[in-house]
Amino acid sequence: MSASTAGIELPRAHRRLAAAVELLSSMRFAIALLTVICIASIVGTVLKQHEPVNNYVNQFGPFWYEVFAALDLYSVYSAWWFLLILAFLVVSTSLCIVRNTPKILADLRQFKEHVREQSLQAFHHKAESQLSEAPRAAAERIGQALLARGWKVRLQARETPAGTGWMVAAKAGAANKLGYLAAHAAIVIICIGGLLDGDLMVRMQLWFGGKEPFRGGGLIAEVSEKHRLSDANPTFRGNLLVTEGTRAGIAVLQQPEGVVLQELPFEVELKKFIVEYYDTGMPRLFASDIIIHDRYTGEARAARVEVNHPVEHRGIMIYQSSFDDGGSLVKLRALPMGAAVRPFEVQGRIGEATTLTNGEQRLRLEFTGLRVINVENMSAASGGSGADVRKVDLRQAIEARLGAGNKTVKERELRNVGPSVTYKLRDEAGQAREFHNYMLPIDLDGQRVYLLGVRETPQEPFRYLRVPVDERDGLDGFIRLRAALADAGLRRLAAQRYVAQAAGDQPEGVRTALLGSALRAIDLFAGDDPEIERLPRGEAPRLGGLLALSAFMEAHIPEAERERFGDVLLRILNGTLFELYQLSRAQAGLPPAQRNDATAAFMTQAVLALSDAFFYPAPLVLQLADFEQVQASVFQVARAPGKTIVYIGCVLLILGVFAMLYVRERRLWVWLAPSGTGARALMALSSNRKLMDNDREFETLKGLLAPGTAQETAR
Repeated sequence: MSASTAGIELPRAHRRLAAAVELLSSMRFAIALLTVICIASIVGTVLKQHEPVNNYVNQFGPFWYEVFAALDLYSVYSAWWFLLILAFLVVSTSLCIVRNTPKILADLRQFKEHVREQSLQAFHHKAESQLSEAPRAAAERIGQALLARGWKVRLQARETPAGTGWMVAAKAGAANKLGYLAAHAAIVIICIGGLLDGDLMVRMQLWFGGKEPFRGGGLIAEVSEKHRLSDANPTFRGNLLVTEGTRAGIAVLQQPEGVVLQELPFEVELKKFIVEYYDTGMPRLFASDIIIHDRYTGEARAARVEVNHPVEHRGIMIYQSSFDDGGSLVKLRALPMGAAVRPFEVQGRIGEATTLTNGEQRLRLEFTGLRVINVENMSAASGGSGADVRKVDLRQAIEARLGAGNKTVKERELRNVGPSVTYKLRDEAGQAREFHNYMLPIDLDGQRVYLLGVRETPQEPFRYLRVPVDERDGLDGFIRLRAALADAGLRRLAAQRYVAQAAGDQPEGVRTALLGSALRAIDLFAGDDPEIERLPRGEAPRLGGLLALSAFMEAHIPEAERERFGDVLLRILNGTLFELYQLSRAQAGLPPAQRNDATAAFMTQAVLALSDAFFYPAPLVLQLADFEQVQASVFQVARAPGKTIVYIGCVLLILGVFAMLYVRERRLWVWLAPSGTGARALMALSSNRKLMDNDREFETLKGLLAPGTAQETAR
């Protein structure tokens, strides 16, 4: 018997009802549903589920966000249409089992011993032989031999004109048809287990239990009961965030419309969170030392939760999911960029916010992240530093310095560069930019620099401003120089000092011309020249730095003269900026900087950093001065009664598929007709698969006909 793809036929029912039942119970309909579920699962795997709305809007745009949201693609596995298809698959597959099981069971009981001799002649595997034994004796001998080989045998006596003949009917490999039932039953069992462990129970309570998702913010204790599920909820899966030294007993279940709070029959107290790293900076171990406080018995149970080593309590599994900041206290030192304002300190906790004011300007400072360990690729670039502004193209220099903080063409050299802080500055219009600053200077290309990162949106990588350290390994030297560059009086004084040193013995006309060039160069570099407004600035928010000099030369200097003029202009600029640096040190009460390699390296990188600072969209830099780390552990808590059901279904599916693919169903008939004092034997073999194993097995079975006693034929 072969399984039919047709469905259950209702001959006396209404035509449309009969057609619907036939379609629902047909194998083709079940396969179609299974295909749709597989496609939906691919979508759910490729598209991140239960992400914040803003992430989807930024990724797909407003139009396609609405389209995908209407299809519930952001929560595929809990979408109504996915659950409906899953339910139909369960019903359809169950009907397939109901339709085929009686036929399969009946076929398993049948030996088909009533087959006629003429039918056996039509089989592909057949053999004839003349035996010296009587038909009954031969039938008993062949039957016993087949039983010894694992076949099930039935003998049938038939009256013929020549006497009593015997039919030996045998079968083997009945597990093949049982595999069909096992595989289809496994699909039903797995789907039922998936429905139990999915969002179905939660959705049912939202639809019919008077519960609603919570869309607001605030403290968990202030959320009303209509947004909470009882700890008797039979199935759920949610996240539990616990900070070190605190306890929590309410999990958060993400829903498309918001969140639902799940009460737990216990509270989890986090004593210590442990994280270990590989040399590459990737986490090697997540572990949480916890105490489980039972709400009903008061029992306190210590345990450790690790990745792939969950803890179970009251039927709820506690998994180590990830870790987060638990509200670390950070102290930041604010360094103004370009204004003669004294530095000040501000502190706050990660996840909180404060307001910074400067007259009428107000900025909201949001503390978003603290990373104590940062392993970066710090390979040195080949050759020299390549940072001498006299030897590089201006536009290439700007582009190269505004890339990733660890650009390199060398082999990877991984190094822990210390803590970093991430924060956002939000203006009064609500627009925010994210900043990522390292606490300690880093050696890059032979120069110690601070990396100050910024990006406009979370989808962009950070762009880093590289600020050189002063002789005290700090940022103060650069900040003083940046403030002095914004002072027109100091710029003029620095130009005069440069002219006095570079052309003190030259005629007045030469000194006057050199002073004009120095003032024009440093004013263009400072972005404070009348010519600035008439120069093309491209995508720069404000024209200044090396980009302003490049635009000025493109507008006024013939192309053939630009290289020579640019070299002279940069030499004048470097000399004037050095005098400006000396003036900034004098104002701070510091001795003049010595003319040595260290000062030259500082000034070279400072010129590039001052130029790049025009692309830094903040009036101040917040440097991490100190911190007190508080870690938090993120647990996934799940009550999954369907897990055992799914395991049973998986075992059945494996057994069923194995039986259908690797077990051959075979039937053998041997007809023994009276012939003189002996018997004429006709053997035939059938199988549900055409394999070479059938040929080899039939050759072996032919030996039961006692070859050699008479002429034997096989076709």
